[in-house]
Amino acid sequence: MNKSGKVTREQYRRKVEENFSDKIQFGAVSFIKKQSMRYGENPGYPAAFYQEEGAEGPNMGTLEVLQEGTKGLGYINIGDMDLGQRLIKKLDTIYPDRRICVLVKHEMPSGVAMEGGGKDVFLKAWQCDPLSNFGSVDVFNYDLDADLAAAVVEKGRNVEVVYAPGFSPEALEIFATRKPLRVVRMGSRVEAPSKDENLELKRVVGGMLVQQRFDSRIVSPESVEVVSRRKPTKEEIEAAIFNWTVACFTRSNAIVIGTKDKVHGIGSGQRSRIDAAEDAVKLSKRGYGCEGCVMASDAFMPFTDVVETAARNGITALIYPLGSMRDQDVIDKADEFELAMIVTKTPEQTDSERCFLHR
Repeated sequence: MNKSGKVTREQYRRKVEENFSDKIQFGAVSFIKKQSMRYGENPGYPAAFYQEEGAEGPNMGTLEVLQEGTKGLGYINIGDMDLGQRLIKKLDTIYPDRRICVLVKHEMPSGVAMEGGGKDVFLKAWQCDPLSNFGSVDVFNYDLDADLAAAVVEKGRNVEVVYAPGFSPEALEIFATRKPLRVVRMGSRVEAPSKDENLELKRVVGGMLVQQRFDSRIVSPESVEVVSRRKPTKEEIEAAIFNWTVACFTRSNAIVIGTKDKVHGIGSGQRSRIDAAEDAVKLSKRGYGCEGCVMASDAFMPFTDVVETAARNGITALIYPLGSMRDQDVIDKADEFELAMIVTKTPEQTDSERCFLHR
């Protein structure tokens, strides 16, 4: 406490010195220290960011900081930027002609939208959940102009980082008026190939977990199968693919509700899929609501509860993996409500795709 009795904010601005190695070796992969972080996940703990040697294209290894802001990039900022860029890149692969904006908080999407124009897509993404988007890291697959920059720094809107392939000189001048804002440029366009070893590493006490990076195969109407009596409309199929893609980058248990061009509600990181579904419905009411939406679930459904929640709240279709002993009971219940049920496999495939994320 300071003399006025108020908690000091200095700990959030103070950079913690670190003396980590300049190079870390993992098998044949080398990581070179790129920069020190302000601090780690919590104030007072040292942290640094390492670039994978040989990394190329649109990834964290090639980022360029244009404006450090008053605090500089933090440990959590890098994690948010990475998740946002990976989601942007996947969506850009499926929708190469769309401008896309992803807003990230605590390594989870909080707003995702697609649009034809520059400022409009940002405002559409912000309105997905204005409360959660306060203090977000905002990632774009297109260059930012002065009109969009003015919207980002508008009074009452707080953005931590903007991360995009490019910025007009006028946009950079506007961003410079917001002193805490960090402005970061991608190393290349989003559509370019991203090159690294394609491995996910997770440190645990006394060891390390290693896995191949997940890449969803659900990219088109031909990637899925319809198992309900009512067949989905073209718009519902498009919404299912879009929202499943967002679910792939949302912490499990994940429920994502939305239409074909924007997210309406996200329930993430819950121990129960029921809580995740209820959260997604509740949070949708901060923005667009969930009437007429499609629901994506990363978990299969051993009971009919989530289907009942969807029907009760005006959701018209679901996309999810099969795998429960009661799959048919769930499908029968959906048929009662005339919901379209889309599963993450083709008729020729035996196994549905799962997209659990626990970062």
